[in-house]
Amino acid sequence: MPQPPVVRRVKSYSGESGYVYQYYFHEIVKSQRGGQPGNEYVYMVSADRKTQFPLRIFVSRAAVDAWARTAGRELTGTEEYAAAKMRLFQAFDGLEDLATEAADLRVDESNLDTLLDKLGM
Repeated sequence: MPQPPVVRRVKSYSGESGYVYQYYFHEIVKSQRGGQPGNEYVYMVSADRKTQFPLRIFVSRAAVDAWARTAGRELTGTEEYAAAKMRLFQAFDGLEDLATEAADLRVDESNLDTLLDKLGM
């Protein structure tokens, strides 16, 4: 018996850039960037409701491990996902041409604390 199709919950975000984006979470993939291991969170995004493109946010394992040493506990999978989503919102707010400018969105040592602060962590 075939499995039922996956139902995607499409959400909207009004960015400070003036665009209203539609997006949904597509998948998480273990990957590497610049030789660093981590998880890549893939969102499908549309700025015009006609075309979609994948937006990939790399969460560095080194940044997550450094945060865990400082905080005295590890991030849960849900908390890591939330940090990636906050980085997605930053991109929506700050990048004019998201499809071309967002080739290297990262959550790393330089921004993980700031992203988690927004979540009250």
